[in-house]
Amino acid sequence: MLKITAFVLLSALASLGHANEPKDALAAFHAALAAGDQAKAAELLAPDVTIYESGHVERSRAEYVSHHLPGDISFAKTSTRNVLRQGERRDGNLAVIWAETDTKAVLKGKDVRILGTETALLQKTGDTWSVIHVHWSSRKPQ
Repeated sequence: MLKITAFVLLSALASLGHANEPKDALAAFHAALAAGDQAKAAELLAPDVTIYESGHVERSRAEYVSHHLPGDISFAKTSTRNVLRQGERRDGNLAVIWAETDTKAVLKGKDVRILGTETALLQKTGDTWSVIHVHWSSRKPQ
């Protein structure tokens, strides 16, 4: 019993070291969108975040929260996003994550499928990773 308890405790402590990796922070942002948690999604963004989406630019967290965040939450809550491929590169306190996604949703009563690409730049301040830039692009499957 002692060995099992020690193993569980060591496993929990080991996972704490990975709890705030760049990929975890970005995944938490997407999870907050899907859960409809506007406060958590905003918390994971740097105040001076820039977001590029469909040719539009949001130049701060405040601008994103007041414009596109509610729509992104509405979409994320009613869709299924699958990451097909994902990569990461880190250099000190900066990390870039790129992903290819396949998202399925029902829009205006119609089934839709969207293939997307995402590039996110994250910065570590203290022990916390935050998103400082996101570029989303999407297309319909051929």
